[in-house]
Amino acid sequence: NGHPVLQTPHFDQMASKSLQLNRFYAQAPVCSPTRGSVMTGRHPNRFGCFQWGHTLRPEEITVAEALASAGYVTGHFGKWHLGPVRTPSPVNPGSSGFDHWLSAPNFFDNNPVLSREGKAVQKHGESSMVTVEAALEFIRGQADSPRPFLAVVWFGSPHGPHRAAERFRKMYSDQPSGMRDFYGEITGMDYAVGRLREGLRELDIHQDTLLWYTSDNGGLKKESTGGRGKKGQIYEGGLRVPALIEWPGHISGHRESDVPGVTTDIYPTLLDLLGIQMDGQPPLDGVSLVPLLEGDMRERPQPIGFWNYPTPGHPTPSAKLMPELLKAQKAGEKLDPQTFGQKPWKIRKKRSTDSFKGHAAWLHWPWKLHRKENKGGVKLELYNLEKDPNEQNDVTGTRAKRVRSMKAELEAWQKDVMRDLNEEHGA
Repeated sequence: NGHPVLQTPHFDQMASKSLQLNRFYAQAPVCSPTRGSVMTGRHPNRFGCFQWGHTLRPEEITVAEALASAGYVTGHFGKWHLGPVRTPSPVNPGSSGFDHWLSAPNFFDNNPVLSREGKAVQKHGESSMVTVEAALEFIRGQADSPRPFLAVVWFGSPHGPHRAAERFRKMYSDQPSGMRDFYGEITGMDYAVGRLREGLRELDIHQDTLLWYTSDNGGLKKESTGGRGKKGQIYEGGLRVPALIEWPGHISGHRESDVPGVTTDIYPTLLDLLGIQMDGQPPLDGVSLVPLLEGDMRERPQPIGFWNYPTPGHPTPSAKLMPELLKAQKAGEKLDPQTFGQKPWKIRKKRSTDSFKGHAAWLHWPWKLHRKENKGGVKLELYNLEKDPNEQNDVTGTRAKRVRSMKAELEAWQKDVMRDLNEEHGA
């Protein structure tokens, strides 16, 4: 994206051969909810994954379960952050549809302790490369198999406290000390993506392997945000993220699209590509982007709803939890199933379907309506993102009709989300 300092040769090359989505969004401004949206195609508030450290619900249908129903072998590698990564948790990667997994309960740094299907293992190396090498080991095992594969590869970087491998940190020795590890972690991730792409080519399966790259939230540092605000906020800086889709046998060369997309679109897109229909599928918020892949989508068929519900996050520090698990294993200690992770989220109280706390937004391109509700009432802001991508010029005073219609649509969607959360659909 033209950053004057960052060195990302592998992302740059991938972009030159990919469909580049210039208006792509994380479904939430923090990690766990967005990851839940990728898994389910649903807004995470529908299943109570409100903030970082919240879990999936065991009842959710995941993309791994959906593709497994079509004969896929599935693997998860890297940061999970949707529940514990030990057995017998009902929301670990294995319980969520993955046949193979080497995962962490949260972000992780270099030389991490990870969970291989519930057993702690010490790994060595730069964190992103450790993740990719685990994924490639899985992919190699499937390359000659008659069964296709799904590999979900979620890096722990970049995440504070930033600790880049020395080789990447040295690349930024002319930068302020506080930025060297930040930039170095991103370049480390870039090299890992390069290794992944190289591995697919070595196996000669790259032509028919769809590789979808994106992020789980906007940047925490202003140097890496997509607009106003940052991680944790519903403004563009907290939500707008890079996205590339490389599929050489089906997408020829470089193409760019300004059609808005969101992480909840990944699930319905993959199911549409494979002709999968899941029995008992709960309501989806994402749409299939297959027409976009084929070059036939000029505008998004429905708006995108965002909603940051005011709920505390749950600490799940990998750097503490995983070494403790490894130590307990070596000592032969019998552990409580919940010792190293929170229990799955369950409905303990009904949420209001008339009052919608927190900061929400309704994106009906090019318009984005913000709705902020707190004890003082409801405040609205309206921006034309095409003319005002940094959301500086609030035009609610001159677009009363549009504000009314978008507010009604947003609140109808919020009501539907809360009814779904309260398990009232069909009641």
